Amino acid sequence: MSSPSKRREMDVMKLMMSDYTVETINDGLNEFNVEFHGPKESTFLILRILFPHNVIYVCNVFMGLYEGGIWKVRVELPDAYPYKSPSIGFVNKIYHPNVDELSGSVCLDVINQSWSPMFDLLNVFEVFLPQLLLYPNPSDPLNGDAASLMMKDRKQYDQKVKEYCERYAKRENISNSTAEVDSGDEEISEEESGGSSDDDIAGHADP
Repeated sequence: MSSPSKRREMDVMKLMMSDYTVETINDGLNEFNVEFHGPKESTFLILRILFPHNVIYVCNVFMGLYEGGIWKVRVELPDAYPYKSPSIGFVNKIYHPNVDELSGSVCLDVINQSWSPMFDLLNVFEVFLPQLLLYPNPSDPLNGDAASLMMKDRKQYDQKVKEYCERYAKRENISNSTAEVDSGDEEISEEESGGSSDDDIAGHADP
């Protein structure tokens, strides 16, 4: 069994070899940023067999609302990694029920509660984060406003996701400082709050 330090080096190297851009912080491997691209839409073909002879094919398409977006994701590896899970957070802004808009923290059970040493950083960036963006869970939100809007008005929610992608998830955003990324947030808030007082109430739904 490899030591935590060897495993850490191996997992970061696997990320780099898989064409992820990794930017180390303080010349160590405990904390670094990874360039993450939004997933494309996902299509599932579900086979339903109705006893005894009927077969129904159901095609589910999950829209890639975040496709084309680029995020800088901060990764912090504890000393006990992989036996303890990494801390994951978005640096530039993203509008999502399970991502805290201010801190970028991620609410994802497989990282926060069900982590296993069998998982690695490639799983995080190739499976866990793409699934999080494709299948948001508004019933367990970190962003109460996004969760409420998603459940009440999916069309308006989709539009706001795309606005955030256009404003905050471009190549220039991941090169800028966090302060620069924050600029313009007031504009979006004013645009969205003008039409509905319900959204203001929704923003307080998540304690």
